[in-house]
Amino acid sequence: MLKSVSRALQLAARLSSAPSAPAIRPALHLSRTFTRSIWSLSNSGPASGSRPRLLTVTRALPTVSCGCGSLHTEGDKAFGEFLTDEIKEEKKIQKNKSLPKMSGGWELELNGTEAKLIRSLSGEKVTITFNVNNSIPPQLEEEPEQTQKGQEEEPEIVSTPNFVVEVTKPGAKNSLVFDCHFPEDELFVSEQSAHGDGEEESDIFAIREVSFQPEGDVDWKETSYTLNTDSLDWALYDHLMDFLADRGVDNTFADELMELSTALEHQEYIKFLEDLSTFVKCK
Repeated sequence: MLKSVSRALQLAARLSSAPSAPAIRPALHLSRTFTRSIWSLSNSGPASGSRPRLLTVTRALPTVSCGCGSLHTEGDKAFGEFLTDEIKEEKKIQKNKSLPKMSGGWELELNGTEAKLIRSLSGEKVTITFNVNNSIPPQLEEEPEQTQKGQEEEPEIVSTPNFVVEVTKPGAKNSLVFDCHFPEDELFVSEQSAHGDGEEESDIFAIREVSFQPEGDVDWKETSYTLNTDSLDWALYDHLMDFLADRGVDNTFADELMELSTALEHQEYIKFLEDLSTFVKCK
């Protein structure tokens, strides 16, 4: 009963706020300055905040001949040297050289920036799909005190991707599919204000839409009815959340999903820098 009241208050708060950027996860105790060191380095120049001159082309630069037949300039050379240093710095701050494991018996499948987590439970198949592209929340304006503190600490980035949960039952014609996300505001509803004592943590992810779809389809069919939870009765929403929790998709799973997504996103970012370096240097 307390859990239902907590989620009812959550739903009311979600209805009163417009959709926006993904949530900042205080449970991870991570700073969210949302800046790559590549941009930190580029802002380390004059007080005016202008980019370093090595990346600013103010006049035509002489070309440099190369055996690959591509155009090369002194700017390209400086860019390549900058990328080499940047890759070294990113590898220094990389927390996970290998991707962290998910508890609960989830099997991980990767296809570039897309990841799938698959689990079988008493004949049912549960598939989680997410993509780390565009999973880093935009940079937020900070108070002067927070900015000064952030300069003293190494900025950290957390990936909060939208994810789709697909539940397939044996013999069922379609799968039940949930479109989930990390909402902007995290609510910690006090049971003391509701029932007298104690404190309960709210759900750290939310269901945006629910629909029946053919198993394994990447795109949702517009002809299938889609239930939007913005105007959903809180009791039905509560049962949907319990349905997911019974299949291992709960707060613990969401925390581990963010940790996995953050590691994968950083891994892909470093790979992108390496590919960019190779392209610029024409190796």
